[in-house]
Amino acid sequence: MNVYDSERMIEALGGAGYEETSTPDDADMILLNTCHIREKAAEKVYSELGRFKHLKAQNPDLKIGVAGCVAQAEGQEIMRRQPLVDLVVGPQSYHRLPQMEAKTRDGQKAIDTDFPEEDKFDHLKDRPKARRAPAAFLTVQEGCDKFCAFCVVPYTRGAEVSRPGDKILTEARDLVERGVREITLLGQNVNAYHGVAPQGGEWSLSDLIWALNDVDGLERIRFTTSHPNDMTDDLIAAHGECEKLMPYLHLPVQSGSDKILKRMNRSHTAESYLKVIERIRAARPDILISGDFIVGFPEETDQDFEDTMELIRQVNYGQAFSFKYSTRPGTPAAERDQLPEDLKSERLYRLQALIAEQQQAIQDSMVGRDVSVLIEKAGRFEGQMVGKSEYLHAVHVLDQTIPVGEIVKVRITESNRNSLTGILAN
Repeated sequence: MNVYDSERMIEALGGAGYEETSTPDDADMILLNTCHIREKAAEKVYSELGRFKHLKAQNPDLKIGVAGCVAQAEGQEIMRRQPLVDLVVGPQSYHRLPQMEAKTRDGQKAIDTDFPEEDKFDHLKDRPKARRAPAAFLTVQEGCDKFCAFCVVPYTRGAEVSRPGDKILTEARDLVERGVREITLLGQNVNAYHGVAPQGGEWSLSDLIWALNDVDGLERIRFTTSHPNDMTDDLIAAHGECEKLMPYLHLPVQSGSDKILKRMNRSHTAESYLKVIERIRAARPDILISGDFIVGFPEETDQDFEDTMELIRQVNYGQAFSFKYSTRPGTPAAERDQLPEDLKSERLYRLQALIAEQQQAIQDSMVGRDVSVLIEKAGRFEGQMVGKSEYLHAVHVLDQTIPVGEIVKVRITESNRNSLTGILAN
């Protein structure tokens, strides 16, 4: 979602005469788009800002801004800790960047962390029609009403809001006109999508997917991130019936312990999660499942951790994101007794080793199979092109004649650590 937001910021500032540069040394403005989901991510912001001090000293007219969720959470505190910052803008207000930039040119500081009533996406609908990469993100839902005990999203992104279906379809068609062939629908809780339908009434996420399935030129649809409780019957069925919906699902569980899940306020159990996985695989047997895990949550015992490891063994993940629990100010879990860091690290190491073993086994099983690959760019080596399979595996193909944006059938010949290698299949 931050990638999508960064693209929108570039487009918003384009109207003020800015264009993107590849290095901070050439910039008249530097914007850090930030994440507040973990402590390390938030602290990295201040470390990055410190690296720009010499640029500000060399060019006093250089404008430096902080955007995104750290901006929303810390606001004025950012300017207090790092006076070189000229503007602070939350994720719901980035459409106001041109006005804020104009204010900084007059020597003023600018801060906007409101949750405005106007639709920020409407303000960007007349942006320049630049050519796009063959795969793109499209935000359809923002915010979250789940209030997990470890998470700051409801406080930094606000309550759940779904964009109207017709506006999403318009943006999708615009992307396709500019060369996009694959769209990933984004939301903090994307499968809770409930936008206004073009003809009135309400669309679910599966309704939106079926509407996008009819968009000429759009060949692939994905979505992320989902909550197990919002995997509805119609959405599960779509995985088996919708031709353009790819066989990949990111479905975070966080823990395999019912006690910890309850303390996390996750509102699902390990058993209910496993039943959802079973139903999804019944609808689409070849689907690749990925997930999220937090280890070392307050009160997690050895048995709680072993319950998580057992769930991982039962699901057999194609990949997963895993983290040590870190306290986020203002969340309920931050006030509880914390586990030692060395214990968290040891558990994370064991969990990641199991995930890596499963991921490698699934990749190894792809050797000899034909997969459909959307070519996205040239590879690092001469004559090599790189793309994504329908299962979201990175695939290297030794054939530089394939144009970017082409979808080709590739026979997998080699399984690497984090990617696959193949040749064009006849």
